[in-house]
Amino acid sequence: MTTSKSPLLIQQDGAVTTLSINDPPWNPMNFEFMDELELTIDKLAKDKSVRAIIITAEGDEHFSVGINLKQLASVRGEKGGFMAVLDQRLRVEAAIERMGKPVIATLFGYCLGGGLELPLACHFRLAAEKGTKTGLPELDLGSAPAWGGTARLTRCVGRMHEIDMILNMKRVSGPEAYRIGLVSEVLPNKQPKARAHELAQDLALRPPLAMAEVLRCVVEVGERSLQEGLFEERQAVLRTRGTKDSQEGMRAFLEKRPPVFTGE
Repeated sequence: MTTSKSPLLIQQDGAVTTLSINDPPWNPMNFEFMDELELTIDKLAKDKSVRAIIITAEGDEHFSVGINLKQLASVRGEKGGFMAVLDQRLRVEAAIERMGKPVIATLFGYCLGGGLELPLACHFRLAAEKGTKTGLPELDLGSAPAWGGTARLTRCVGRMHEIDMILNMKRVSGPEAYRIGLVSEVLPNKQPKARAHELAQDLALRPPLAMAEVLRCVVEVGERSLQEGLFEERQAVLRTRGTKDSQEGMRAFLEKRPPVFTGE
């Protein structure tokens, strides 16, 4: 694990890597954190030994209140200016969403602004039952969500719930987030992190090449026409047909034993 002074803590447990925002209790996403996250995501995407990733935060009060507004207000020439800051965040989100490995986010306490937009780029979101407050409150600042919030939220909850959440600046609880499809699971408090690790370990046992193809079809093709989706799905099948993992899966099924996938 990195030192406690790092804005991003990294912990490896077999094929699972956990990334933690390290500025409790509010865990704002400052410039230093984003720089570290971008470099780390790039490395994890290329590391074949890593098969699942968890994005969480230190402490048990809040996942994140989003971008560090004091830093953002003062940004001018440094960091390339305002647009460069926003571009980096969009770039990191896209890298997470398209990396071909399952990424799980834990939501607890405040998950506001970027603190919701980052989890929206993840493939699984697990929320604490009590105290979770998810939302995009940018209207209160006279602005609009700038880190993919409007584009990704509607894909999770639909247009009606998205407009309600953003225009009314709602802070949605864990159970309500589950009801509208914002999270895949809602759990008793302090359990999302443990459950995320359990889920990540299960996902790490699945065939990585086939899983990457499924994620590519869902993420990159999901918004295209049915015919385009069916074509890409067929290509995914052909790319995984005859691989060592596909042969191992078939043998394991016939031999009635758990498969052991190698990513080949």
